[in-house]
Amino acid sequence: MYYAHSTNDLSERDWQPLCGHLHGVGKLAAAFAAAFGAETIAEAMGCTHDLGKYTLPFQKRLRGSSSRVDHSTLGARIVRKRFGSIGLLMAYGICGHHAGLANGKGEGKRTSLDERLKTSLPALQEIWEEWEDEVSLPDALGFPKEFKCYGKEQEAKGRFLFQLAFFARMLFSCLVDADFLDTEDFYCRIENRSSARNRSLPELSALRERLDIHLIHLQSLQPDREINRIRADILQHVRAQAKQKKGIFSLTVPTGGGKTLASLAFALDHAQKWGLRRVIFVIPYTSIVEQNAKVFREALGELGDAAVLEHHSAFVEQTPPERSDPDRCHDKEKLKLAMENWDAPIVVTTAVQFFESLFAARSGQCRKLHNIANSVVILDEVQTLPLKLLRPCVASLDELARNYRASIVLCTATQPALNAPDFEGGLLEVRELAPDPPKLFEILERVRICHVGVLDDEALVQEMRAHEQVLCIVNNRRHARALFKAMSGLPGAYHLSTLMCARHRSVVLDKIRLALEEGRPCRVVSTSLIEAGVDVDFPTVLRAEAGLDSIAQAAGRCNREGKRSREESIVKVFATENEDWAPPAELKQYAAAARETLSLFGDRPLSQEAIRHYFKLLYWQKGDAALDAHDLMGLLKESRSDSLPLETLDEKFRMIESMLMPVIVPHDDVARTALDDLKYAPSCSDIARKLQPYIAQLPKKAFDALYVGSNIAPVAPEKWGEQFMALTNQDLYDPKLGLGWDDPSFHRAESLVSS
Repeated sequence: MYYAHSTNDLSERDWQPLCGHLHGVGKLAAAFAAAFGAETIAEAMGCTHDLGKYTLPFQKRLRGSSSRVDHSTLGARIVRKRFGSIGLLMAYGICGHHAGLANGKGEGKRTSLDERLKTSLPALQEIWEEWEDEVSLPDALGFPKEFKCYGKEQEAKGRFLFQLAFFARMLFSCLVDADFLDTEDFYCRIENRSSARNRSLPELSALRERLDIHLIHLQSLQPDREINRIRADILQHVRAQAKQKKGIFSLTVPTGGGKTLASLAFALDHAQKWGLRRVIFVIPYTSIVEQNAKVFREALGELGDAAVLEHHSAFVEQTPPERSDPDRCHDKEKLKLAMENWDAPIVVTTAVQFFESLFAARSGQCRKLHNIANSVVILDEVQTLPLKLLRPCVASLDELARNYRASIVLCTATQPALNAPDFEGGLLEVRELAPDPPKLFEILERVRICHVGVLDDEALVQEMRAHEQVLCIVNNRRHARALFKAMSGLPGAYHLSTLMCARHRSVVLDKIRLALEEGRPCRVVSTSLIEAGVDVDFPTVLRAEAGLDSIAQAAGRCNREGKRSREESIVKVFATENEDWAPPAELKQYAAAARETLSLFGDRPLSQEAIRHYFKLLYWQKGDAALDAHDLMGLLKESRSDSLPLETLDEKFRMIESMLMPVIVPHDDVARTALDDLKYAPSCSDIARKLQPYIAQLPKKAFDALYVGSNIAPVAPEKWGEQFMALTNQDLYDPKLGLGWDDPSFHRAESLVSS
């Protein structure tokens, strides 16, 4: 008998037979890949991924031998030989199902696929021939019938190889998630416990019914104001578009026009019409994932808790396997560290998590990718995509709609010019969901925007004193902290930044909304986190110079409910001469483009024409090369199918250049209980979900400074290593300001972070 996994039972009676594991992974992988028509390929990968366990050295290892055994490469070698070019794409995933995806050829931290396939391996036992007859591997494999390839001519070569890399990564996702789940199921049965993955999930049809009930109730509570009638008209029109065929859509609605619930209603209607599996909301900032998830849960009533998954950011994974030992991370240990696979009906995640996963190489980060296929993907505030990665981001959205049966919705008040021919290599056939956006912007114009010149901190404090209800948005966390300290003696002073964990910010936002509703003093200093969909309504907003899209978002926090006249509602854009508060160089370019646009469209600075001018100007100023700063598409164009740079793409695709590290803040009893549970839990995935709202993100230098000072420490390191780092010095967490420290290295690192 050959086994896949062992237990402590020396009689081997409860060990998992290898044939059962291969069958199980093959069936699961096929089910996952059916979402994009590649079930036959994925099943063959599942059935061959652990063929190296049909060797005597591996079986000896299960029985106590300490020798290292590469059990992945034999299966990769077989599919490479049998299935040609498709076999090569399969081989990337099979070789990498523990160590992660490697480059086809050339240098990398991982051994290249080419080197792996040429390495000396233990002999495959004859029982493999019996297994091969039983599984009946196909004689040939090709791309799914529906797959739409770019041409192989030179000008399209980069996009074609991009497709190959994307397809290899999607197949890899199906394999590693199936491998995780089958292995987890085995150990759960052995340990007589249920898997967190086996929870009951509501159907999208039931969620749609609950949303309909909520919308009817919401309408009955709303006062008979013009803004509410407009929102109702927008919602009705958007839902009527759900019958359109799958593809790429835009939803261009001014801030305050009800985009959040309209996009959810469209997504559920569209999914019901076309048999899509889930809805994925991609949010620009970690800071508002919890807020949007809360809105969705409330809208879905008693089904909300089970239906909605928040995925803020992954916790730090363990060190990747050493180059000399691609299978070092064994199954049971790997299971402890297994993270999110996006199996919920509604997923709310960040743009960083979404796009970096689409270019990732690690198995833990890639396992969720197959669940994007055949889904509705809503990109909230799509204009916030970083310009330096705009081309690869646009290419990935195009590919999801082209070959993975996804519908993409570009949702924003300031629609970036991503359509071809305005954007080279841009999106084609983008259909607008909103009714007559230019007219909507005229109707919903509720504020005046003016540039008031330079305001130093003293002048800003005077402005805050002069208005009982006012919001001031600045460009970095240090400025927000300093300004709050300067005006904290004023009645109703509040501070918001990502140095506060999400749960803490939610509590503060509830207090802010209540103060605004009751007409009490409310003076808020915030970073840009408040701009992306946070539902607050101030009569006056101060905004540090930024891009026109940011100014438009700031305007969305002013007179949001249309309770005041346009003349009474003002957004004051100001400059600062304090170099300590100066925005990063890239943001200065955004601000320069905004200044020029404001000067040209002074009376209608947020009109569709003005916004289109702003983005075209910004792209022209930056230049084509800056829209793919690491030349990822060029790197692919210079590659070949047998040398896909999968590991290099992972390393170079970074939406945030300054690496941010998660620190768990024991902010309340829920967080403290979850941290305590980590010490005893057999796996961490369910607890990690509970802890995500308690994360504060720090630059690596600030994180290291806290670590060296013993102000943070790993939780149960004997089980999880340094995967979960928690704040141990509670004195560093201010109840108004969040996490901070007076050490200069902390503040130098903080200068790199804006929100």
